[in-house]
Amino acid sequence: MLTTETVSRLFTAFNGLNVMIIGDVMVDSYIWGQVERISPEAPVPIVAVEKRENRLGGAANVALNIKALGANPVLCSVIGNDTKGNEFFDLLTNEKMTIEGIVRSNQRLTTTKFRVFGNHAQMLRVDEETTCDLNQEEFDQLFERISDLLKNNGADVVIFQDYDKGIITPALIEKVVYLAKQKSIPVVVDPKKKNFLEYKNVTLFKPNLKEIREGLNIDIEEDSKENIEKAVARLKELLNADIILNTLSSKGVFIKWNGGQQHITAHLRNISDVSGAGDTVISVAALCLAKDVEPVDMAAIANLAGGLVCEEVGVVPIDKNKLQDEVIRLLTR
Repeated sequence: MLTTETVSRLFTAFNGLNVMIIGDVMVDSYIWGQVERISPEAPVPIVAVEKRENRLGGAANVALNIKALGANPVLCSVIGNDTKGNEFFDLLTNEKMTIEGIVRSNQRLTTTKFRVFGNHAQMLRVDEETTCDLNQEEFDQLFERISDLLKNNGADVVIFQDYDKGIITPALIEKVVYLAKQKSIPVVVDPKKKNFLEYKNVTLFKPNLKEIREGLNIDIEEDSKENIEKAVARLKELLNADIILNTLSSKGVFIKWNGGQQHITAHLRNISDVSGAGDTVISVAALCLAKDVEPVDMAAIANLAGGLVCEEVGVVPIDKNKLQDEVIRLLTR
């Protein structure tokens, strides 16, 4: 049972945790400007640039959430040996995060999403990326970094943050899960379609409803609790996962663990932007899991965190103090 005292202790305990995040990292590149005329070359608006900004994206946004919650994130990924890779390193350094787990490759581009805003509205997105799987040399270098970091620094929890960009492969999943199991480190997963059923024997698996539909090739409506429960039970069996945390957008979450299951409704919010909500949910769930929080309480806290970041415009990490206050206000007895 959550009380004001136990919540305060939990949020303080986050500060001592080391978290390894493995996955596809990105640079989110923003261009803001004003639109006052249409191009004479084609029927498209002309954006007069006023501001540019680069932000950490993808698995790096999970690292930002982990850091915002007070824990120590260690990112493990492969980026290009290119200009955007240099910018990614600068962003990590500015956030005082280690670059020990980052491999640079001449064979890959640093994934970058360019977003163009005119008059405060997004008008265009351009993606620059390599999506093929790592080659053998890249794979070996990345796994060596992961193995060395777990051996020398340890970790309280490992997060796989998958965006189907090729960093995470079935071989990497198998080797990392085996290594983590040897060291009794819980493994949590935020999946995508390509590797969906490869995450065998993990501690927590967090798909959304779209990912379950695609991963199991079934059709489920978000209002059908019975069908959701059946699909999650099937998924849990296929993966041999300890916990399945199924996020259901405005319908909340459904969690199933060894010994129980529960639907948790979403709290009413003024939704501004759902971007990055999944990153926040997996970050909070991972830290709660590392501190042995009961599954229902973990799901309730993560559900609340996902809703909070949706009140903000753009991809932003969770505000720890605000989340703690909301947990005490809404979830304690």
